[in-house]
Amino acid sequence: MTTFQDLGIADSLAAALAAKGIAEPTPIQEKAIPELLAGHDIIGQAPTGTGKTLAYLLPLLMGLEASRREAQALILAPTYELAMQIAGEARQLNADAALGLKIQGLIGGANIARQMDKLKEKPQLIVGSAGRILELSHKGKLKLGGIRFLVLDEFDRLLDDQNAENTAEVVKLLPPDRQVAMVSATAPKKANDRASFLGQPVRIRVEQDTAGLASCRHYFVTVPFREKIERLRKLTRTLPIKRGLVFINKTFAAEQTLAKLRYEGLRVESLLGSDGKQARQSSLADFKKGTATLLLSTDLAARGLDIPQVDYVINLDLPESAQVYQHRAGRTARAGAEGAVITLIDLKEAYKLDQLEKRLGIHFERLPRQRAAAGQDKAGRSRSAQDKARRDHVPGKRAKAVRKQPKAKPRPQHSH
Repeated sequence: MTTFQDLGIADSLAAALAAKGIAEPTPIQEKAIPELLAGHDIIGQAPTGTGKTLAYLLPLLMGLEASRREAQALILAPTYELAMQIAGEARQLNADAALGLKIQGLIGGANIARQMDKLKEKPQLIVGSAGRILELSHKGKLKLGGIRFLVLDEFDRLLDDQNAENTAEVVKLLPPDRQVAMVSATAPKKANDRASFLGQPVRIRVEQDTAGLASCRHYFVTVPFREKIERLRKLTRTLPIKRGLVFINKTFAAEQTLAKLRYEGLRVESLLGSDGKQARQSSLADFKKGTATLLLSTDLAARGLDIPQVDYVINLDLPESAQVYQHRAGRTARAGAEGAVITLIDLKEAYKLDQLEKRLGIHFERLPRQRAAAGQDKAGRSRSAQDKARRDHVPGKRAKAVRKQPKAKPRPQHSH
């Protein structure tokens, strides 16, 4: 078995990983870490949930000098949530390995005066969004002349039509001899073409059949478009869902869907681009601690996030491509855990499942009725009764329904 020490990782960092139960590097880590420690630029492509963050973060932390009070490494991320996740992981490793580094997150939407004040502490590692990095740099509050290591996490998004200009502007502010690592689950041609400033990077690719899609079950449920929300409600009541991540394609439709789901009595939060920073942060916190059973999100909002113990991914809308399906499926069955992906499809969309099977090498099964019935629990039946009572317009009957439900004999409910 290859160890992190075999790859050149310091004993202190390896011990910090071991304390978290991480003893063996993943394929992307095994391939990327030696290249980065050797000083090479890389483009790393690997499925969601395969450890790309550690693949660049471990070599990066080893190269930082706590005695140098200046920014030495910069990690760009396309979303607030991903940047904060990366910064949090870096802070944890820094503390556990006693590296003595300072790490600062710089994200748009946060209090810029507070960020400028924190920069006076001279952090060695900056994690943030290109827009806020540029703003602070133009104000003269962030000096980037000492940057030796640049990371573009989810580089396909950082180099897309919306973000490429800001990303390129940040790169122009950095020393020309900086080392660069770009990682993502997908690497479209346009993003690769726009990465020409990298010169000749080492290209590393881990195929999807080594992790991710193969570790979870793929189900489908045939249901008319107009009945999808009602079917989702039934699935939530009959399956043993602890944390379900629900994907929808459009933000404006997601807001309407969120209102309908809550009207049906479901414990659901949202992670949408239109939500404010604090609202998204609160939604994630509620989902992680179990206050919310479902988290409704668009693909852009959930991209790259590592949310622990997601047992079900539910596609309320069919993904727009095989790559998008791959990103969504990667939210569950992480780190050896079990998970399932359920896709709700109208009959008119059925042919698209065949296309996904061929492109991704997976097999869709019809969600069995007995699976739903077997997953029914007392709490789910009780919640269903309360929902029925809430929709009853007669106060007396509502109270009666809630009181009597715990004594009722359990009866299986079939969702389809």
